[in-house]
Amino acid sequence: MRKRPTDREKLLFQLNRLTDNEVRDVLHFISRLQSNSRDLSQSDGAEDDLVIVLSGAYENRRARQVFEWESARRRAEARASSQRAASR
Repeated sequence: MRKRPTDREKLLFQLNRLTDNEVRDVLHFISRLQSNSRDLSQSDGAEDDLVIVLSGAYENRRARQVFEWESARRRAEARASSQRAASR
């Protein structure tokens, strides 16, 4: 049974059939792809830093505290209602 060619082997086959100008265009395209991926990875880091700074802000700490209080209140209400239903 013959092994199917991998994507890399297909690409190499296609590259070997290209003219020098076409190879130059492909290399230019690859460098643009790599540049874009580097830019995206660097911007993700900046956004992460921003998220970290904002998550430590006073307003966000207070909002998390209010959310926790509200969650605790809802759990207490649910327990109380289930206890009332069980006692009936």
